[in-house]
Amino acid sequence: MEQIPFIAVEGPIGVGKTSLANAISTQYGYYFLQEIVEENPFLHKFYENIHEWAFQTEMFFLCNRYKQLGDIESDYISAGRPVVADYHILKNIIFAKRTLNPHQYQKYEQIYHILTHDLTKPKLIIYLTANINILMDRIKKRGRDFELHINPSYLKQIACDYEKFMEDLPIPVLRLDVTELDFVGNSNHFKKIFSLIQEKRSLI
Repeated sequence: MEQIPFIAVEGPIGVGKTSLANAISTQYGYYFLQEIVEENPFLHKFYENIHEWAFQTEMFFLCNRYKQLGDIESDYISAGRPVVADYHILKNIIFAKRTLNPHQYQKYEQIYHILTHDLTKPKLIIYLTANINILMDRIKKRGRDFELHINPSYLKQIACDYEKFMEDLPIPVLRLDVTELDFVGNSNHFKKIFSLIQEKRSLI
């Protein structure tokens, strides 16, 4: 596959973003940028009381993702080494709109735009979707303690928010429903996904 400087894998919680991004990195020698999740000190409290801890949680993610993306921009992309990430900072708006109250969101959005207006954007976003039962099952299997408090209704809302957000992105998006695709354990599924990535890449 001809190298694309920056690919981001996106989708709701538990859909397999990290697994696919890691597979792309291994297959094609991309630098793998993995989002900081478990290091967020507010997540346990957030899933227990979303409205109380949403602003702290979202600000931690915003600042850390800004730092990560700034580093890979200077250390890898500008040096000609392609990067694949299991997120993009664009997702912050999806979660912030869902979890913050209007006053908090107004402040958050101002900070977000100040930090991100000149960040390098991915040339391709691979958008993964799956039904809610699959997402809940995968979240349970990976066994993160703080995610045990995730409410299925919250996850469904986030999945719907992703759908709306992806419709208006000014970035090429490859949409993949992975409800019945096991790209980790099934080599044929893996090959199918990469053939779709290659087809999309040729149109960029």
